[in-house]
Amino acid sequence: QVQLVESGGGLVQAGGSLRLSCAASGNIVDTSIMAWYRQATGKQRELVARITSTSTTKTTNYADAVKGRFTISRDIPKNTVALQMNSLKPEDTAVYYCYARIRTDYWRDVWGQGTQVTISS
Repeated sequence: QVQLVESGGGLVQAGGSLRLSCAASGNIVDTSIMAWYRQATGKQRELVARITSTSTTKTTNYADAVKGRFTISRDIPKNTVALQMNSLKPEDTAVYYCYARIRTDYWRDVWGQGTQVTISS
């Protein structure tokens, strides 16, 4: 059984910061992509940030709405991914989900349970 466990959500005022963390556990052979998605009430789930990394290379992608404010990082040996969110805006309010492409006996898409982020104006 492979699972992703998120932490770090909460309520913060506009302009503040939050850091989300996600840890993968289970019989993991390899992990390719790790990412954060979010889903606001009444809207579709959208990609926030994605990181693909090896021991020597790293590629990150960000949604236009968060570029320059959010930073995704990954600890390969620990199988964790973090999202540092700065200069938060009310429109960042959403449930944030951790995602990973993980190989156990085969490659699979794994999602966390989600963590609520609420930004007050």
